[in-house]
Amino acid sequence: MRVKGNDYRALRPPAGDWTPTLRVSVIIPAYGGQDKLDLVLEALRRQTYPAALTEVVVVDNGSSPPLEVPSWVKAVHCPQPGRATARNAGLAVASGDVIHWLDSDVLLLPGALEAHMRWHHAAPYLSVTSMIRFTSAPVPAELPDDLEAAFEPAQPHGWIVDLLERTDGLVGGTQRPFSLHVGGATSVNAALVAAAGPMDEELILGQDTEMGYRLAQAGAVFVPAMDARAYHLGPTMRMRDKAPIDRVSHAFVADRIPTYRWLRSHPTRQWKVPYVAAVVPAGSYEETRATVDALLAGTIADVTVLLTGPWGTLEQERRAPLKDPRLDLVLLRGHYAHDGRVRLVEEAVHDPAVPYVLRLPAGWVPGADTVARLLDLAGDEGYGLVNVLLSEDPEVRARLEQASAFARAAIVARPGEALDDAVDDVSGVGWADGESYGFGREPRQTPGRRSAYRARLEAQREAARHAAEIARLTAEIARLRGQVDKWRTEASSWRRASVELRREVGALRRQLGTLRRRSWRKVASSIKQVVKNRLP
Repeated sequence: MRVKGNDYRALRPPAGDWTPTLRVSVIIPAYGGQDKLDLVLEALRRQTYPAALTEVVVVDNGSSPPLEVPSWVKAVHCPQPGRATARNAGLAVASGDVIHWLDSDVLLLPGALEAHMRWHHAAPYLSVTSMIRFTSAPVPAELPDDLEAAFEPAQPHGWIVDLLERTDGLVGGTQRPFSLHVGGATSVNAALVAAAGPMDEELILGQDTEMGYRLAQAGAVFVPAMDARAYHLGPTMRMRDKAPIDRVSHAFVADRIPTYRWLRSHPTRQWKVPYVAAVVPAGSYEETRATVDALLAGTIADVTVLLTGPWGTLEQERRAPLKDPRLDLVLLRGHYAHDGRVRLVEEAVHDPAVPYVLRLPAGWVPGADTVARLLDLAGDEGYGLVNVLLSEDPEVRARLEQASAFARAAIVARPGEALDDAVDDVSGVGWADGESYGFGREPRQTPGRRSAYRARLEAQREAARHAAEIARLTAEIARLRGQVDKWRTEASSWRRASVELRREVGALRRQLGTLRRRSWRKVASSIKQVVKNRLP
């Protein structure tokens, strides 16, 4: 079964009686807390998933005195501090088909591990997370038979609950489903972990999210296992200190997670993992420079250009340089050798952490916002591949590839199947007209680095001016709405006053009519009397 995007609802985990075959390695990093660890291990011993297919690895992260574990647990000593380091030490000895991260203060309900593994038997590229609740109940001396009765009332993982509510259970409304990867109780296919690489030991905080991002780049689908429940003994560090934790983690993950665009607000600086890698085969000096310079001067500054060519064949030949048949390569190397955003490579070996790859032939020059518009098209439509038709005769294309879609497609592709067809199944393939998206064939006068910097700064200033104007107009709209509301209130008062006035006028008219009738009767009576008196 092929999952499109993160819509795991297409999968059919085995139900009812079943015969599992996959082994799972539960890796528990621990530092002190022997009393909680004993409960965690006892909860694992009660799991309904077969013990013969379950491996438990406890990594003692320098506890003093050392932690004690029963004989059925594989013990690893890791004196170097850090949860990422401890997890990697456990990962190094794990032998399971599935890796299940588990914190040393998280108790799994008896069916939790089985619920995870049912999902993993449905597809080989999943990351599954339990529904954790946080209990403030005292830590018991022995594990209760009924965990729910002992630890409720408890608080749900509010952040995860909010994420699932905002994204229809993580199947829509988010381009970052990897945020679900939390280390407290999450399992991942071991092949995915191998493809993504181990935990990043350089990070102080944010290791789970960064690992989740790399798993997504490796093709993972993220599943919230609603029937896999667990209890965390006490509140998490994030629940206690969210603001300072975000301050520290954001300082590090911004360099490693390009899809956190709001953390990359600087217009020109370079990052460890760029957002786009543009692959340009070296051609003539003029055409190649036009393409590369345009890419570097675009509104998406977070770009690395991989300029491919036989650079290893160049020698420092000083004789008759103008007659050198490789002169264009020599000029390109001389022009870009010291540009930090341009790499001269024999072939483009893609860094799997980079979310997008743009493949563009030399001589085709993108406009200032061409790359940004293509990225918007891919993101808005969920395309894993956007083919850009540059020329029909002969047919020339550019390609914008989403690395995670191609990684998933490589996992599910059938023998002999074109990878683009598999990408269409798991993410979708779109087409765009090059001219409509700002590509031109003729060489253009492209700005240099300094003018590009100024152009980006001016764009920022213009954006700031627009933001200020939007704020001013928003305030003016609010003022006018207030005035309209005031007028409506006054109009309502006027209508009420008008009704009252009409009533008063009507009453006065009625009184006037009565007076007129009375007056006429008196006049008529007087006339009659006069006439009567004057008649003989």
